[in-house]
Amino acid sequence: MLTNTNKKTMLDLTPEQKKRRWIALGIVASAYILSFFQRFAPAGIAPDLAAAFQTSAASLGVLAATYFYVYTVMQIPTGILVDTLGPRRILLLGSLVGGAGSFLFGSAPTLELALLGRTLVGLGVSVTFIAMLKLIAVWFEENRFATLVGVCMLIGNLGSVLAGAPLSALAQASGWRGVFIGVGIVSLALGTLCWLIVRDAPAAPAGGRPKFDRTVVLGSLWSVVRNRDTWPAALVNTGMSGAFFTFAGLWATPYLMQVHGMARSVAATHLSLWFGGFAVGCLFLGGISDRLGRRKPVMIAVSHVFAAIWLFLALGQGMPLAVSYALFALLGLSTAGFSLSWACAKEVNPPLLSGMSTSVANMGGFLCAAIMQPVVGWIMDLGWRGEMLGGSRVYDAAAWRWGVGAVALCALLGALSSWWIRETRCRNVWQAGG
Repeated sequence: MLTNTNKKTMLDLTPEQKKRRWIALGIVASAYILSFFQRFAPAGIAPDLAAAFQTSAASLGVLAATYFYVYTVMQIPTGILVDTLGPRRILLLGSLVGGAGSFLFGSAPTLELALLGRTLVGLGVSVTFIAMLKLIAVWFEENRFATLVGVCMLIGNLGSVLAGAPLSALAQASGWRGVFIGVGIVSLALGTLCWLIVRDAPAAPAGGRPKFDRTVVLGSLWSVVRNRDTWPAALVNTGMSGAFFTFAGLWATPYLMQVHGMARSVAATHLSLWFGGFAVGCLFLGGISDRLGRRKPVMIAVSHVFAAIWLFLALGQGMPLAVSYALFALLGLSTAGFSLSWACAKEVNPPLLSGMSTSVANMGGFLCAAIMQPVVGWIMDLGWRGEMLGGSRVYDAAAWRWGVGAVALCALLGALSSWWIRETRCRNVWQAGG
């Protein structure tokens, strides 16, 4: 069966070990920045990709969605791999695979090879978040876990900010292919540092790596899945993060350029504001919920603000630039509400199954994005009137209205599901047999 790390050992680290854990966490957090960057990069270069591969919106959606397909499938297996092979080995393997995928994507002459590159990128970076959580759990005191996770998420969101205006400007200046080849080099360098610096635990167990009873693992997973209190949190995550990943990961820049007539740099700045608001919200919304001692009211309020903004975006109404900047900053802050879904899912399941419960809650958003990115493209292709600009398709306001409307439905799913979340008062409320 699964074994727990003795938390008392975390208080007896040598000065060298205390220094090493911070350096290791810094390296892994840097890898997490790359994960976020790769997740949202297609949005910053969507016009370049459409022109380079002469592709339709649906095909462009499939290209961006391959990341999310792989990420979804790898959520639960990654947890098992991290516990069996250790985060050090998994981080090295992930960096090698992700780096190779970035090289392939940046040099791909055809759409098919670009798809393969994105698939490898998704496979490689999918392990980073879970490995980071494992390292924090093993190397740091338990009462610092939530704080350190929040800080690492804030740092990781720097990657999404870089995938907005900075990536767009760099791609225009030097070409998008060179950017991804450079990212591949950085990925390989971080993988090497992980191997040299990161250690799985302060002291290796005398008996080697812990053994797993597969029956216990599967039984534990089934207990999380069949718990009806798990699913409202999972559905909130599905609707909110699904809408976020779908649109911010690909469609935001062309939407702002084609519907609102923005220059590419201005559209990219909106994207960066969205990501920046999300980063700040991730750091502070959890603290607000903890201070109030409530989960459900915060989730309801934030998810409904999020859905209301999406309904407004679906209308495609014009607005002054200052208003649109403020709206996207607010959209970012409200997007961060889905980060509370992990706590909501964790607190209604056995404490020992917190990893599985958060993984189950986390899968929905990535699965939603994997499905919705090509679906949104397909919807817009149905309304395409044959207009081209710079080798890529241009869609009118009506086509975008239907495409963004589909994303707004995801946001509404998240808002409605928030009413069924079980209030935990910020503590674990699971009881055996209850």
